[in-house]
Amino acid sequence: MRITDLLQADGILLNAAPADKAAAIDLLTGLQEREGNLTGVADYKADILAREAQGTTAIGEGIAVPHAKSAAVARPGLAAITVPAGVDYGAPDGKPSNLFFMIAAPRTGADVHLEMLARLMKLLMHEDFRARLLASKTPEEFLAAIDAEETEVFPEEKREKAPAPQPAAGKFFVAVTACPTGIAHTYMAAEALEKTAREMGHTLKAETQGSGGAQNVLTREDIASCDGVIIAADKNVDLARFNGKQVLRVSVSSGINKPAELIQKVADGAASIYRHDGAEVRDDAGEKESVGRRIYKQLMNGVSHMLPFVIGGGILIALAFLLDDPSLGYDTFGTNTPVAAWFKTVGGVAFGFMLPILSGYIAMAIADRPGLMVGFVGGALAVSGATFASPGGTAVSAGFLGALIAGFAAGYLMLGLRKLLSRLPKALEGIKPVLLYPLAGLLIIGLFMCAINPFIGMLNTALYTGLEAMGEGSKILLGIVVAGMMAIDMGGPFNKAAYVFGTSTLTAMAAAGGSDIMAAVMIGGMVPPIAIALCCTFFQNRFTPDERKSGFVNYIMGLCFITEGAIPFAASDPLRVLPACIAGSAVAGGLSMAFGCTLPAPHGGIFVFPVMHNVLFYLLALAVGSVVGMILLALLKKKKV
Repeated sequence: MRITDLLQADGILLNAAPADKAAAIDLLTGLQEREGNLTGVADYKADILAREAQGTTAIGEGIAVPHAKSAAVARPGLAAITVPAGVDYGAPDGKPSNLFFMIAAPRTGADVHLEMLARLMKLLMHEDFRARLLASKTPEEFLAAIDAEETEVFPEEKREKAPAPQPAAGKFFVAVTACPTGIAHTYMAAEALEKTAREMGHTLKAETQGSGGAQNVLTREDIASCDGVIIAADKNVDLARFNGKQVLRVSVSSGINKPAELIQKVADGAASIYRHDGAEVRDDAGEKESVGRRIYKQLMNGVSHMLPFVIGGGILIALAFLLDDPSLGYDTFGTNTPVAAWFKTVGGVAFGFMLPILSGYIAMAIADRPGLMVGFVGGALAVSGATFASPGGTAVSAGFLGALIAGFAAGYLMLGLRKLLSRLPKALEGIKPVLLYPLAGLLIIGLFMCAINPFIGMLNTALYTGLEAMGEGSKILLGIVVAGMMAIDMGGPFNKAAYVFGTSTLTAMAAAGGSDIMAAVMIGGMVPPIAIALCCTFFQNRFTPDERKSGFVNYIMGLCFITEGAIPFAASDPLRVLPACIAGSAVAGGLSMAFGCTLPAPHGGIFVFPVMHNVLFYLLALAVGSVVGMILLALLKKKKV
């Protein structure tokens, strides 16, 4: 589908002068309505604004492409405006936007908006084309410029498709581009590499791994005949098909900003040969990455795969509390009725996979497929608290910090194992992935986790004993400590010690209407997700678009006392997220204790507020602690856009 199939003269406004971003959206939405693409202007605009709330659709270089799938779209359509003076649309490069294309796509059916977005990116990468659009004096001239550029960039649409001739003196390269969101930068990098290769006398075919799936997919013939491979990606790309080829791995931004340098490096044979069953021949595979960046990418591989389990499971558990009847028993709140028990069970199963998934995909990012199974098992052993004395597990769980340790340990253990087994005869090559790697890896990670879990158990016991000793000495200090401990490791020994200590006081304090210690424990677990959600809302430039999307769900999880909603954020940036969460939780716990708030139930979040003592002051303590956490997090985190 061509751009000119969706864009009509009635949908183009030249030399507009909107006062701000909202005014630009109003103009574009009005053009969509004039083209007859919408059934409801207000509903469509609401969907556009919801998409913008997830992250600006300004690309940079003066370009903005607002888009949304909406039930208010009758048919796919495009609208465009030019703004010579520019308007601030929150572009990543900080420059005003002066060229706007708005994509309207029906909610059901194919991802038309992604197809159009990819197509527009290929065209708008050309500076002279953007200049022609901005200089257009009539909508017809604007459309003619697009039509001419489409014909030049996509010539196969005008004639029988045939393979492009390869320059006699040039080389043939292939590339894969991918960014975490799979939208603009994926296609910008592909276009920059293909265009630069042509200018240098070479041929390059780029596969884009966008959010709508892979496009322009590389064939076996492409890979077999290529002289080198460029991977411009900020997420993991399966490299198995490039075994034996020269592979250069860089960030997606390097694909956009340094295409000539990358192509020349591969042309000169200066990149490493990739071996799928082992490490590269040389260590100069692409950009010189710092240890911190490598660890961050490995962490994010685990976090991105874990996130659906956190969100899906957390919402089902929240529904269990909503649908349950607390009058049937606070100790079993969440499973008192069959409907609530069903939601709690399904959500709990998803949560059960969460930390093993984190460990498994961290290990896979380090050691490729041989690390996956070993990482899964290491994470599961961390969660169960298995030891040599109790192989089936104990009540002590290492939590998400234990799962992080297991993931990295499994990954680097498998790297070492692969190097060690590389000395075996070639005749044994076939049994390595199906027997030697899984068997040896499983034994090693089992020994490792069972060796470290007893120390976590000892730490847990010491913490519990210390809390008991604190007792009545200082109630406010005790509230600060137990609430802060809930945010330290979100399921690990500190969290477990505080929670078990809080629940142990429920029976003793039942006559008093509930436990003030349990109230401080619960508020300490509620603050981290809420603080993160608030920060995603009011300080959006501290987070990636993907993080902002999942940030809203943390409001629900925090209010339901599901601390695990904060784990993906803490795992990806622990040195900044954890201190902010701990401080916010500690403030909330201290205030809860000072206000004399008490709780008769071990769980439930907002669903047990009606049976709390001093609930209004409890809400105040929760709000203050969450705002403190939000402010500290905003101060600690660096701007990302």
